[in-house]
Amino acid sequence: MRLLFTPQLNPATESGWRRRWFEIIYHHDTPPARNFDLLLILTILASVIVIMLDSDPWLHIDHAQALYRIEWGFTLVFTAEYLLRLVVVKRPLRYALSMWGVIDLLSILPTYLSFFLPGTQALLVVRILRVLRVFRILKLTRYVEEGSVLTGALWRSRRKIFLFVSVLLTIALIFGALMYVIEGPEYGFSTIPTGMYWAIVTMATVGFGDLAPQTGIGRLITSTLILIGYSIIAVPTGIYTAELATSMRRAKGNERERHDNRGCPVCGLEGHEPDARYCRRCGGALPELMD
Repeated sequence: MRLLFTPQLNPATESGWRRRWFEIIYHHDTPPARNFDLLLILTILASVIVIMLDSDPWLHIDHAQALYRIEWGFTLVFTAEYLLRLVVVKRPLRYALSMWGVIDLLSILPTYLSFFLPGTQALLVVRILRVLRVFRILKLTRYVEEGSVLTGALWRSRRKIFLFVSVLLTIALIFGALMYVIEGPEYGFSTIPTGMYWAIVTMATVGFGDLAPQTGIGRLITSTLILIGYSIIAVPTGIYTAELATSMRRAKGNERERHDNRGCPVCGLEGHEPDARYCRRCGGALPELMD
């Protein structure tokens, strides 16, 4: 499954209604495209609200027929949109196998399965994935640069985070095995995986209380593990923060590179856009950019 998909217009449909719909669906810089995005967001949020209401047993009993009809209305709308996206793009299969294409399909498929296959009503909760479709619009607007900085920093720190998680699991395994030996099934530590579960909950300082040591040695080990948890809980945050700071500095440097060094002859301000003709501070005319 491809995570990223760059929509391209089908060469066979470079004119006519397909081209117009391609610009409306995949572009975001025209009034019709922005209106389409706004209408799509409102429709997605409304459908999610219907799903949430349908999960209430009392509302489901009293208004089952109305909610059923409304849900089918949303499903038909999203189906038409999904098919339209397949029709206007150059590579429909690539879109269908992309992350957004799979989310689009999963947002409508459970309703059809519940109609044709009895016993699949439990899959209807998958419809809540529709809310993820909002991010399709947000990622293609002014938030794309900020989002790319966050995801890029996370991706570049993946090896350090993976090493940290490996160390964490090793500690959980060691302490879980110790508690299995010391406390034993008598006090709830029936298996080593159960001890690992207790160790992870203890290190995370969650403390559900479903498992608790009863012996003196077990309590000593618990105290040690709590101190270890406090000392390492900030490690992944520090790794990600350091990488994020580096990414932000890099992005800031790239932004400065996109500006030219022409100085305003009136106020002396530098760093204007390459196509700027007037100073952004005082409005004075800028000298022409030399090639």
